[in-house]
Amino acid sequence: MGCFSSIVCCVPKCIFKIILSILVAIGIAVLIVWLILRPINPLKYQVDNASLTQFNVTGNDMLHYDLAVDLNLRNPNTKIGVYYDQIEARAFYDGQRFDSVMLTPFYQGHKNTTILRPVFKGQHLLPNVLGEFNQDKADGKFNVEVKLYLKMRFKAGLVKTTRFGPKVKCQFQVPVGSSTAFTSEKCDYDW
Repeated sequence: MGCFSSIVCCVPKCIFKIILSILVAIGIAVLIVWLILRPINPLKYQVDNASLTQFNVTGNDMLHYDLAVDLNLRNPNTKIGVYYDQIEARAFYDGQRFDSVMLTPFYQGHKNTTILRPVFKGQHLLPNVLGEFNQDKADGKFNVEVKLYLKMRFKAGLVKTTRFGPKVKCQFQVPVGSSTAFTSEKCDYDW
């Protein structure tokens, strides 16, 4: 009877030790990953320049445009790279999308700055924007918005994250003519 009771008593102790060992191993793994990835500095996006060589609305609400934008993408991290697997840039005026372009995917290494230069050119029907257009033209600047729809992954050493799709929103004012200089604007993003 003494031998049987010691076996019954030993089994729960063994199970407890196995579970504790697994939890300690998971905790150490999480700590190592955290030490590798820390500190994660937020990526920085801003519009450095924008120009409109054509931007007018005809009486039938047709917007004719030629917009060039310089987008500055900064990765300030020392240990983390970024794979931009898909980049779609969409241009908006008065809350309405008038064009979109797909940009070339790329890998951005750590402590790196990349300039993207999407160009939006063509014509698009934009109902009810003539009033806003005339007001912006009178003010000497057009309020434009460019949104980036991204599919991206992070890379730290040999580890790559799964894809996720943040959205970057850049609102800026493009001066009419070349007499006024463009002012850089920081962009907001939503994970």
